[in-house]
Amino acid sequence: MSLAQQSQIERLIALFYAAFDNREGRAIAVAELREMFLPDARVTRLAAGLIESWSVDEFIAPREAILTDGTLVDFHEWEIEGATTIFGNIAEHRSRFGKSGLLRGSPYVGEGRKLILLCQLDARWRIVSILWEDL
Repeated sequence: MSLAQQSQIERLIALFYAAFDNREGRAIAVAELREMFLPDARVTRLAAGLIESWSVDEFIAPREAILTDGTLVDFHEWEIEGATTIFGNIAEHRSRFGKSGLLRGSPYVGEGRKLILLCQLDARWRIVSILWEDL
């Protein structure tokens, strides 16, 4: 694993978490967020024993809505700890994250875990899939 590859992946993960930050009136970075993923990537959540799975657009649309319509304000997610394993042009990033904001005027806080699979195409790392659960 090269330090350059490690740095590129860490930067991508940081940008992914930052894309949902609407503190101080920030607009979420929808176009940049889409560019982080392969076109046919999947985002999957395990919650209460149920699996929900979305295409990139299906994942982004409801989050964009609640982060821009006043439903969820002063929100951000951040990585608490993470580790990346790189195998040539594929990689996995294991992440524990925190989140905080105001949901319909009430405090909204939590933690979770994400497993992010990535691939490097044309010297650029992109997300192939994300699997997460809130704790």
